Amino acid sequence: ASTTQSPIEALWISYNATTPSRLKLIDSFLVFILLSGAFQFLYCILVTNYPFNAFLAGFSSSVGQFVLTASLRSQVNPLNRSQFKDVSPERAFADFALGSIVLHFFVFNFLG
Repeated sequence: ASTTQSPIEALWISYNATTPSRLKLIDSFLVFILLSGAFQFLYCILVTNYPFNAFLAGFSSSVGQFVLTASLRSQVNPLNRSQFKDVSPERAFADFALGSIVLHFFVFNFLG
């Protein structure tokens, strides 16, 4: 009996077997941010965009946080250690935290 796997199922099995739990946690946060931004965008299109500055602040917060989190993931990934020799995981997280604080400071000020 020959069993065949779909490419998505093979990718999922490989991801679960080889990805460290720290990266899985970051990936789950990335999925949450992506869904949050998509929900905000759909709400703006389907329901209302009033007040527009609140939509812009929320959506730009999602995009900015996604970029910062993706950067953190690439810096703490053990496979990328050769590209980030001078950046320890603790330093990468400190940069992420400081960038997040600055991002949300600007988002809060944009709300008015």
